[in-house]
Amino acid sequence: MKWNADLYDDKHSFVFQYGESVLALLDAKAGEHVLDVGCGTAHLTNELREQGVIVKGVDASPEMIAKAKELFPALDVEVKDATNLSFTEAFEAVFSNATLHWIKDADAAIASIAQSLKPGGRFVAEMGGKGNMKHMIAVTRAVMQAYGFDLPESSIPWYFPSTAEYAAKLEAEGFRVTFMAHFDRPTLLQDGKQGVVKWLKMFGASFFGNVPADKLEIILEEIAGRLEHYYEKDGEWYADYVRLRFIAVKQETN
Repeated sequence: MKWNADLYDDKHSFVFQYGESVLALLDAKAGEHVLDVGCGTAHLTNELREQGVIVKGVDASPEMIAKAKELFPALDVEVKDATNLSFTEAFEAVFSNATLHWIKDADAAIASIAQSLKPGGRFVAEMGGKGNMKHMIAVTRAVMQAYGFDLPESSIPWYFPSTAEYAAKLEAEGFRVTFMAHFDRPTLLQDGKQGVVKWLKMFGASFFGNVPADKLEIILEEIAGRLEHYYEKDGEWYADYVRLRFIAVKQETN
């Protein structure tokens, strides 16, 4: 997927703004070596650097890393796939916000992150959890079918696990899960109804690969219209986000 980094920062800044509370959970100390997996445009990575943390940011998107380097030239960031990090030195903590649900091969990502951590190191993250965007996906599928287009599971780019499912994967890679929460977090969309259209263009582009350009805007507007019942509250529109947040510690090996 090719990302529009400028649109991400301009209209979807809630992604890193909500990540502030995940940083608090990380509780990184000055001098600690921390890896930010899926750093995006690196706003949170830079906050860690400003706190005296020795931080490295990685993201699979060249567009995001290019924007991060433009915004924060002093940061250490590079393009890397989370399923194949391959670092020679281990980190004391790995941090990730709003990224892991984009990685369908969760086992490979967790294994790669485990290899990047020192024994006793912590993995602190937030991602989409089971039920995330269920109304958005269901309405999009219904509208697409009404216009003669399928929305197969293969076109859904996300993996939204339950607490039990993801905890089991972490434990299988030698982590001890010390905290995990699964919670609703209605998320304000800028620009109301048009915010739905912009969200779909930003994050759901893979849904519409077979839709001709002359029908795309009509379909997007209809999706947004049908979502009003679920999303509009007192003049504001809120997406049906459900989050999974956790702390896991890499166990010492005997």
